[in-house]
Amino acid sequence: MRAFLVACVAVIGIAIAAYYGLNAIGFSAADSASAGSVRLD
Repeated sequence: MRAFLVACVAVIGIAIAAYYGLNAIGFSAADSASAGSVRLD
């Protein structure tokens, strides 16, 4: 049971670190899926 809880905490920690890390370097879905020539009128 302890190993399962440690694994869950590790997955949550990695997910949070990846979210903030990738956003910090500019690799988000909004940055990679849109271009400058897209009109949003």
